[in-house]
Amino acid sequence: MTKRQKLQYIWDYYKLPIAAICIAVYVIIYIIYGHYTHKDTALYTALVNVNAGENLTDQLSNGFLESQSINTAKNKLNLYSGLYLTNDENSIYHEYTYASRMKILATIDSEQLDIAIMDKEAFDTFSQNGYLCDLDSLLSSEAPKLYKKLKPFLVKNITILEDNSIDLVFDNSLVYKATTEEYTMGLDLSSSPAIHNAGFSETIYLGIIKNTPRKDIVIEYLKYLFC
Repeated sequence: MTKRQKLQYIWDYYKLPIAAICIAVYVIIYIIYGHYTHKDTALYTALVNVNAGENLTDQLSNGFLESQSINTAKNKLNLYSGLYLTNDENSIYHEYTYASRMKILATIDSEQLDIAIMDKEAFDTFSQNGYLCDLDSLLSSEAPKLYKKLKPFLVKNITILEDNSIDLVFDNSLVYKATTEEYTMGLDLSSSPAIHNAGFSETIYLGIIKNTPRKDIVIEYLKYLFC
């Protein structure tokens, strides 16, 4: 038999074992690669209705990790971008709103979103849906000195506790009614060096997600932004 015939013979009779071995080798290599390249996520943040350049993006992610002396080879800050929430049908970002809502809900439910950095429209949306924690309560108890420093920049907004929006779908003769609550849930970032130097023409806000399990590092992030 020629070399080609021998190879064909081996392939015809042993292709299944060969395929199984190749798959096993691939899985082992994949596991080993994942083990040595895996990075733990120190913090989850999101830019909503905010387009950040490369410099600002780096400051908001790697810059923070480096300021905390966190090993960037083994840790990362997950910065979600490309998220847009708008009710303006003429906005070029309107078509992304539904997908953005789904992603935001998913990340909040899975506790993979700690901080949102956003414009006023997104801030209102996060507030009304009850996603944001009370900053007065959080900062006064967890970081009193920082609370004193940031108090002039804290912003109140309204959350909707209950409304009749579902009833309006079936009866448009009804008048919209809602039970709301107002509390401090935003931080005006205009005085943050990183945000100020980025040259935004509108106010950018920061909100902390209610169910974040990473409050300690969230507070360190606020210190970093206003250092």
